[in-house]
Amino acid sequence: QVQLVESGGGLVQAGGSLRLSCVYSGRTSSTTAYGMGWFRQAPGKEREFVARITWSGNNTYYAGSVKGRFTISRDNAKNTVYLQMNSLKPEDTAVYYCNRDGGYWGQGTQVTVSS
Repeated sequence: QVQLVESGGGLVQAGGSLRLSCVYSGRTSSTTAYGMGWFRQAPGKEREFVARITWSGNNTYYAGSVKGRFTISRDNAKNTVYLQMNSLKPEDTAVYYCNRDGGYWGQGTQVTVSS
């Protein structure tokens, strides 16, 4: 069974930074071979893609709204995926979810950016 646990959310002022972490567990051979990603859902809006990283870490993809400000990375030895968020804006306020290829989701961590 694959489990994803996010942490690192919180309240930050506009222009600040946060780093989210997602620890994933399960059979090692089935977790390291998959791409991982981050999505977010703001109140009253649909869940949207934020960033994705391949299992090797060599390829990353970003939503246009976060490109240049957010960085996704992973450490397979620690079974952890990170999302470094810089220059945060109030519109980045949302619950952030970790995702693994195959339809696995964490429970989310709240990020609130005050103006």
